[in-house]
Amino acid sequence: MIRIAIMDDYQNVALRMADWSKLGPDVDIVSFTTHLPTSDEAAPLLQDFDVMVCMRERMPVPRALIERLPKLKLIVFTGSHSQMIDLEAAAERDIPVCRTSGKPSSSAAEMAWALIMACVRNLPREDANVRAGHWQTTVGTTLEGKTLGLIGLGNLGGMVARYGRAFGMNILAWSANLTQERAEEHGATRVNLDDLLRSSDIVSIHLKLSERSVGLIGRGELDLMKSSAILINTARGPIVDEVALIDALRSRGIRGAGLDVFHHEPLPADHPFRRLDNIVVTPHLGFVTEEGYQSFYGGALEVIQSWRAGNLINRYAA
Repeated sequence: MIRIAIMDDYQNVALRMADWSKLGPDVDIVSFTTHLPTSDEAAPLLQDFDVMVCMRERMPVPRALIERLPKLKLIVFTGSHSQMIDLEAAAERDIPVCRTSGKPSSSAAEMAWALIMACVRNLPREDANVRAGHWQTTVGTTLEGKTLGLIGLGNLGGMVARYGRAFGMNILAWSANLTQERAEEHGATRVNLDDLLRSSDIVSIHLKLSERSVGLIGRGELDLMKSSAILINTARGPIVDEVALIDALRSRGIRGAGLDVFHHEPLPADHPFRRLDNIVVTPHLGFVTEEGYQSFYGGALEVIQSWRAGNLINRYAA
């Protein structure tokens, strides 16, 4: 019997997002709907499993956990990149780590745009006010003619640029490796980061998390932004200094923020982001769609099938 643990299945949907019966009758699959953030919590529950399926980067898999899972033979994570798994510790145990394949999805770019609209038109506040018996309590702003600054112009940033052009916005873009040709391809003006921050009405982040991008947007960068500007982050939480952002929001140094990602997820119950009135927060929904889950869990199923057949696919190398 092969035992498979599907981790962090928050909505309890993993078992219907792929045809797991293809693995045969000698497979026992358990979906964990509760987050297990520490090795001490996870190890006792996972010690009898052969395979771990991790959703994106929800769960850390450090050396301390790998060393306490004697039966573990395969780790699969959904998506193309992960910094949450100790690859060296897995290699020492001859445990392959595999990713899932799939074409870039528009879901995260669409989520960024949802946050932009929610912020500029005060949608969460107005929804709550209507339910409380009020009517038209805020004044929004239009996007046409405004400036959208994109930090990162890869697949997702390029999609957001296209949406921005459809709204009649001026597009600025910056990344460390952005070329003039790439910017022109997406109808954007390539500028340096400081100029982007000074000039943009909406700043949206679309970078991968790396040593270079951690803390990229800190107190100094937030101070450059207009007091009427909005910061959107659907990339990774640590790209923005959370303490500096909280201060900027409290002091109204910027108008607001729309965040789908955080330093610690799930967001702690006592986190200041839960109480600020000029921020829209969503629980890392960028990839959480029916189509996205079907792709991710279907991809995990394919990896496990290949492993059992002895022709492993999608082995990951950072």
